[in-house]
Amino acid sequence: MKKYIIPFVFALVGSILGVFIFLTFLAPDFIEETPVSEQAKYVYYDKPAYINPEFSFAGPYNPVDFTLAAAMSTPTVVNIKSSSKVRSGYWIGSSEEVMSTGSGVLVSNDGYIVTNNHVIEDGIKFEVSLFDNREYKAELIGRDVSTDLALLKIEEEDLPYSTFGNSDSLQVGAWVIAVGNPFSLESTVTAGIVSAKGRNIDILDGEYSIESFIQTDAVVNPGNSGGALVNTKGELIGINTAIITKSGKYEGYSFAVPSNLVKKVISDLKDFGFVQRGLLGITIEDINSDLAKKLKLKKIQGVHVARVSPSSGAEDAGLSRGDVIIGINGKEIKTLPELQEVVATFSLGDIIEIEYLRNNRRMLAKVTLKDSIHKGLTLNDISSEEMKSLGFEIRDMRPEEVERYGTDGLIVPFVIKNSRADQVQLSPDYLITHLNKERIYSKVEFLAKLKAHEGTIMLDGFYPGFEGDFRYTIIR
Repeated sequence: MKKYIIPFVFALVGSILGVFIFLTFLAPDFIEETPVSEQAKYVYYDKPAYINPEFSFAGPYNPVDFTLAAAMSTPTVVNIKSSSKVRSGYWIGSSEEVMSTGSGVLVSNDGYIVTNNHVIEDGIKFEVSLFDNREYKAELIGRDVSTDLALLKIEEEDLPYSTFGNSDSLQVGAWVIAVGNPFSLESTVTAGIVSAKGRNIDILDGEYSIESFIQTDAVVNPGNSGGALVNTKGELIGINTAIITKSGKYEGYSFAVPSNLVKKVISDLKDFGFVQRGLLGITIEDINSDLAKKLKLKKIQGVHVARVSPSSGAEDAGLSRGDVIIGINGKEIKTLPELQEVVATFSLGDIIEIEYLRNNRRMLAKVTLKDSIHKGLTLNDISSEEMKSLGFEIRDMRPEEVERYGTDGLIVPFVIKNSRADQVQLSPDYLITHLNKERIYSKVEFLAKLKAHEGTIMLDGFYPGFEGDFRYTIIR
């Protein structure tokens, strides 16, 4: 027994001596040299530890705080009342006024408001209520069916407004809040996370519709449309637009137009009254497993070029059928909605760099975005001096349009805001049949007669889908 006592005593003394030396000489230096972030100091030393009774682990309790984001965004979200007239009864001309409501977001201190097109599309009068209950009549500046966005304006200064965040940098799983007026409950704030990006849910009609929604699980209900989707910094990163539901109420899926796309659309609506939509000039489809196998792709992602339009920017740059687009301006492209969203943020005449695969070889091409309506020409190319002075453009009708409308003439593709044409309320899609009571069949003929004539001009024509003829008199 004695032979074990002496070694045990030496071991005990050595342990005590080691602990004494560490606490006296080494521990202070170790603690001082160990880097601790300011946030960590705050969490661990200034807040009590949170202990979950179900586990033996003790750690800091640091919940996400939405109060700052809510305080910044709530005053910028408005209530929109849109009045429309619908036919009532059996008497000709009898109608009644119908009121619908939605939300909008102030995006400038002088009263510009972005909302959804479906909130105001049938409206003839618009009223806006602010966070502090001030009420204003609003003017419709422009709307874009392809993205379901619209821009209103109230006459006021020094208003609170939301600043745009970068929706491209938004990550799946990030916290967001939705601010709006569901069921006419003003200034309602709900929270959730980003569930997915680049969602296409097939709710928008039209050849050039763009669906690349941010999906969240923040609660959104009728009346939230046009409201703000905001990150934890209080930045506007989307406009709440739609829900998927069987009951007509929220069931866990809400969708918002990304802020980068919103910013481009409302900028064009503000400057031109319409959206300058630059096109690549290609027909595209998503890559699926069968197509990836056929093209011998390593990954099932990218956008397949099924067709290239003649004289388009894509054809000029050398893109061909069978190419697979995988990037634009350094941004990775995995799906068709992603490609549509990115291209839609650029303008007519912009040059973008396309990265694509051809026989599994990476290639680059610089593509000038053109407008297929104008036969591949840019805005500067198609505007003659005579038409610039009037403020609208014309183009020849296509054969299928002549057949569809039962007549030929000229189409007005766009009207410049605040121009002479705009002042007499000439609108896009007007079909011109006569200039100064003379029958017109081509753009060349129109321009020749316009140049030979001085003074006031008179246009006769109609709008496809609307009854009756329309006449416009424009003073030159």
